[in-house]
Amino acid sequence: MVDPTLAEMGKNLNEAMKMLEDNQRKVEEENEKKYARKDIPGPLQGSGQDMVSILQLVQNLMHGEEEEETSQSYRLQNVGEQGHMALLGHSLAAYISVLDRERLRKLTTRILSDTTLWLCRLFRYENGSAYYHEDDREGLLKICRLVIHTRYEDYTLEGFNVLYTKQPVIYISSAARTGLGQALCNQLGLPLSCMCRVPCNTMFGSQHQMDVALLDRLIKDDVEFGKLPLLLVANAGTPGAGHTDKLGRLKELCEQYKMWLHVEGVNLATLALGYVSSSVLAATKCDSMTLTLGSWLGLPAVPAVTLYRHEDPSLVSGLTSSQPVEKLRALPLWLSLQYLGHDGIVERIKHASQLVSNRENIFFLLKVEDELSSPVVVFKFFQEYSNRGMQGLQEPVQFPNCALSLQLGEQLAQLVPASGVDVVELEDEGMCVRFSPLMTSAVLGTEIQDIDQLVDCLKMKIPVLTSTLQLREEFEQEVRRTVGLLYIEDLGWPGLGVVRYNYHSDGKNDDKQEKELEKINTELLKKLNELESDLTFSLGPEFGGQKNCVYIGMVTEDLDVSELVETIAATGREIEENSRLLENMTEVVRKGIQEAQLQLQKANEERLLEEGLLRQIPVVGSVLNWFSPFQASPKGRTFNLTAGSLESTESMYVSKAQGTGSTPPPTPTSSLAKQRLPGQKAFKRSLRNSDGFSETSSISHCDDLDKLDQRPPNLSPGQEQGPLEMERNSHMTHNPHQVSQPQDCSPGPWVFLFCLHP
Repeated sequence: MVDPTLAEMGKNLNEAMKMLEDNQRKVEEENEKKYARKDIPGPLQGSGQDMVSILQLVQNLMHGEEEEETSQSYRLQNVGEQGHMALLGHSLAAYISVLDRERLRKLTTRILSDTTLWLCRLFRYENGSAYYHEDDREGLLKICRLVIHTRYEDYTLEGFNVLYTKQPVIYISSAARTGLGQALCNQLGLPLSCMCRVPCNTMFGSQHQMDVALLDRLIKDDVEFGKLPLLLVANAGTPGAGHTDKLGRLKELCEQYKMWLHVEGVNLATLALGYVSSSVLAATKCDSMTLTLGSWLGLPAVPAVTLYRHEDPSLVSGLTSSQPVEKLRALPLWLSLQYLGHDGIVERIKHASQLVSNRENIFFLLKVEDELSSPVVVFKFFQEYSNRGMQGLQEPVQFPNCALSLQLGEQLAQLVPASGVDVVELEDEGMCVRFSPLMTSAVLGTEIQDIDQLVDCLKMKIPVLTSTLQLREEFEQEVRRTVGLLYIEDLGWPGLGVVRYNYHSDGKNDDKQEKELEKINTELLKKLNELESDLTFSLGPEFGGQKNCVYIGMVTEDLDVSELVETIAATGREIEENSRLLENMTEVVRKGIQEAQLQLQKANEERLLEEGLLRQIPVVGSVLNWFSPFQASPKGRTFNLTAGSLESTESMYVSKAQGTGSTPPPTPTSSLAKQRLPGQKAFKRSLRNSDGFSETSSISHCDDLDKLDQRPPNLSPGQEQGPLEMERNSHMTHNPHQVSQPQDCSPGPWVFLFCLHP
């Protein structure tokens, strides 16, 4: 018979998890505002709320921002039934804590002994004890305190005075996780001088393994200076590259100097498999090791475990607690291990290891040195340069590109989130892409089809990265030889390059020139993004990017670099000319209006002299005009914005047509853009020798279009244009935002017409 309370607790947990995991439920109020009234916190209700309402509120808080951030992909942990067991353990721990002291002691002792025995057998750690902790660094911290009490007999009475006379030294690898040494010193109350970072191999062996010979010399030097070598932290799978230190030789060195050897790392998970490499198997002889079972098995909210061996029970008591609630930390792990069973645990670790068993065939760009025993794959993008003729070498030279490796890792993580790939920065190699299925596959539910998809994405992205690198030099040369453009060197940008349109200063101050430069390049970026092309133009990264620049993203091999650079330069000149025209427009128009007013006033005075005084008298003038009408030719003025001058309209009324005046220079455009095929996107090389394209026919077709463009719209051949039509057509032709226009069809001048009538 099952306790009704336990049965009800399990039922409620299942119902709660189903409700919280139901992400497909549609919200009824889809058109509500971003912040609804129900989201505003209010006072507690007097009668309280039921569990369903509270869980619904929790679900809204968990998934309320999904609609706002749909563009950003994120990873969800795969919480299955085994995860429910781990979560149930936390609820049971709270329920069990209310039992009487004696019953609680027996129960916690059974849970701790069972879990410790299972873990020691699973990971081949005989006669070991276990310490369960929430923070994965807490176990190492407890081990350090245990070793201090062991090596310093008077530490309990003398305290830091004992450490002062003989300073302890803790050795960690330079490939250890960031901040580990500083965190240990802060928690132990030791100076940073007590922490010694051991470099990794630089001449022989892996670049991420601890240099044993150098460690031996460092220990000897510390002993000569009166220090006490206390503890060594080794890695069975470094946090970055996943390499394993030479644990066998390190154990011998620790025995020689009576040091404690602690091992941690992701490769310790392979100890549960049937076949274990000798480098990892040596970890079973260490003094302590830390296991992070939550990520290896995909168990949420389970504690980390530190297995250790020690002969003095009185000192080991520091790793145990008298509080029954703290002893119940192992309960979620106790439930999950029983639910999975031995075969289930081994199967999960084996599945993660097999995802990279054929990595030589999967990751064809693997360049970071590899260990066959490591279930971690780290690779990066390399660029090959031919060094033929350089120092007599005939083989290509490979140079890593950290910016492109970072871009590649971010794109792979976004395209295949279930793969669990991420970007890691290594000390010597720089930015690399890491695939560590032992840390992510159980959590994300990674399957072999996800790896196949990852390979397909790699095959799709690598040609783009290669073509981008190949065209970078050509792009730089084109920009440097183009007047008005400035090439910006930005090694951190993974795209084609960075360009800036230079503003031609005319004696303005620096602040005004900077604002004008920002305005032109911002408008240039806007116009480039309006073009129909496969390129991406942006302002660059949010932090660390150059100001007032246009950043061009990755490109394909069919990019026409010369057309791209010519279009950028032509568009920039067009924006600059329009900016100058608009800037001078106000002053030119103001002066023109003042001059027009003076001439209009002068014309009125001349008209008074011609008509005479009698015609100005209201009654007499009307009678005189009736009997003797006064014939006067209409006089007007046209204001030519191009020339900036007032002109008479007399010739317009005589010839019945508006003079063109001076023709402004044509808008600079890209000549290559005119030869684009129908449906072909911008900046693509046209295949002129293809079967579906005839160069002769295309040129003749362009000539016909040029002839048609020379005739204004809505005007048949032979039809004469009047002054108003000429003026309207001139406005229609002169478009300041026009990208291209026939060279033979020049736009007419912009005019303001002032007319005087009798």
